[in-house]
Amino acid sequence: MSSFTDDHIVLVILAAGLVTYLTRIAGYILLSVVSHIPPRVEAALNAIPAAVLTTLVAPSFYAGGWDTRVAMAAALVFGMRFASPLPMIAIGWSVLMLMRFVVLA
Repeated sequence: MSSFTDDHIVLVILAAGLVTYLTRIAGYILLSVVSHIPPRVEAALNAIPAAVLTTLVAPSFYAGGWDTRVAMAAALVFGMRFASPLPMIAIGWSVLMLMRFVVLA
């Protein structure tokens, strides 16, 4: 590997870090400058966690097998019952392991 490639990689890493930092701090600066958040913007900001969760869960649900789907359904049911995410994670993991090692074995 040449030194040009090493320098190039270091510059790409530094640029990516700078862009990541700027995107993180931009929201804070924008919200500290604006005195009133319009209701539509607030509604959009409140929808972000659900959108991110959907983008993380949906591919696994559609690409996974029946064991994954059953575990996600069980986690959803228990997630709606308990306020803490820990029981949801424990139930989902337990059902997935049960399906993989006992039912589908």
